[in-house]
Amino acid sequence: MAVEKTNKREGSTGDFNGDLDVNDNPPTRKELDNVADLPVLDAKGKSHTFKSLYTPPTNNERSRILIIFIRHFFCGNCQEYLRSLSSSLPPSALTTLDPPTKIIVIGCGQPDLIPMYIRETQCTYPIYADPTKQLYARLGMTRTLNLGNKSPQYMQYSLPSAMIRAIYQGLKAGRDAFKGGDYWQVGGEFIFEDVDGNGRPEITWCHRMKNTRDHAEVPDVRRRLDLDGARPPLRKTFTSGIRRSSSQLKQNLSDRRRSWGGSVSRSRDRAEKSSPEGSMMDKVKEDPHEKEAEKNSEGEKRNNITSGIRRSSSQLKRNFSDRRRSWGGSVSRSRDRAEKSSPEGSTMEDVKEDRKGEEAEMNSEDALKGLEGRKTNGAVPTNHNGALLMNGNGQAA
Repeated sequence: MAVEKTNKREGSTGDFNGDLDVNDNPPTRKELDNVADLPVLDAKGKSHTFKSLYTPPTNNERSRILIIFIRHFFCGNCQEYLRSLSSSLPPSALTTLDPPTKIIVIGCGQPDLIPMYIRETQCTYPIYADPTKQLYARLGMTRTLNLGNKSPQYMQYSLPSAMIRAIYQGLKAGRDAFKGGDYWQVGGEFIFEDVDGNGRPEITWCHRMKNTRDHAEVPDVRRRLDLDGARPPLRKTFTSGIRRSSSQLKQNLSDRRRSWGGSVSRSRDRAEKSSPEGSMMDKVKEDPHEKEAEKNSEGEKRNNITSGIRRSSSQLKRNFSDRRRSWGGSVSRSRDRAEKSSPEGSTMEDVKEDRKGEEAEMNSEDALKGLEGRKTNGAVPTNHNGALLMNGNGQAA
């Protein structure tokens, strides 16, 4: 039996070499009765009997329970399995099956780590703990650290990535990292059904893990639950969330752009309707002849503006010239008034008189020089004192 092999291999260091040689034979009625009253603990540490998980409340109620035994609470492989299973088989879909189905998870760690496990896996199924591992041993599940030869379908993270995530969770948990459970322990999947309708369910199918990544594939579980055997859609991952966020952001920006454009258009329409010039859209919809007439009108307006500018420039020049002439006349008149009001007479007249005086003086000097020459030569008459003899007109005799 599988149980005997479990006891022989417990603590063996040869578990790294290949898959375990275990079978998938369901436990007998007697073996199931021996574990029915074993305790399991919920997240609050409250104890429940194992049979209370798979026994229906009433004998007449048909139900089917899939119990999944996982490894320790920091196992990245088991976390990936529950993420994929929760995405493919949500509780809302399970209740519509015939008979209604429920999935329950049991781990081998301490119950106070269950809330952390739910946060990390987003698991939608009830989770319990079996720290004593008695259920694991008596139901034929064994211990190994072998990873197996191939990566299962439910693993959407690489093995190194899953290991790093598990190590990070353990470091973040601090002292609680030692409460995760036995790292060697592996689990399995068991389906409980009340086939005879006597209120005593039995195990109709089971799968025991042969390595640390040997959970039953999701398509196989779906077939066992009378669902299609097709491979389930990919579950939600971190990168798919980024892609959805990016697409949603683009859609929001597009919607906001359209909304903004519509608001601007509505505001513009309201402004145009309230404007006395009429609606801008009406102007846009005018026929080609009206557009041509509008262009011609605009051309005439531009020409009129240009002509007006030219006329204004000419008028400005004329005004400036008139002002300059007016300013010159004002200066001349102001100067004349100043000259007339001066007690010394006109400045220009004084200048002219000065010039005449200078010319007369120069003429007198020239005359005197001429007379001196004539006097020397004896041509000018003088008295006995040598003075010139002048006639009645003041000239030399």
